[in-house]
Amino acid sequence: MAARRYPLPKRFQAALSEDAYASLRALNTRYGLGNNYLLTIMLERLDDFADPEKLDTVFKKFIAQYGAPAAGMSRDA
Repeated sequence: MAARRYPLPKRFQAALSEDAYASLRALNTRYGLGNNYLLTIMLERLDDFADPEKLDTVFKKFIAQYGAPAAGMSRDA
């Protein structure tokens, strides 16, 4: 039986840090999926593997260190 392709209708450009891109490449090597599929799986299934409290802590630490864009400044909507 041939594998089906998972539809990815939304496309956008994303900038990644070197560390984030290295992690993405490592996942690609391990699972043989492209960057688009890896990011889709991670975001769609985030609640399956991420502890909500730890995730909240990570985001708060990042915002404390680097700040957050002003309201209405996000380009990825």
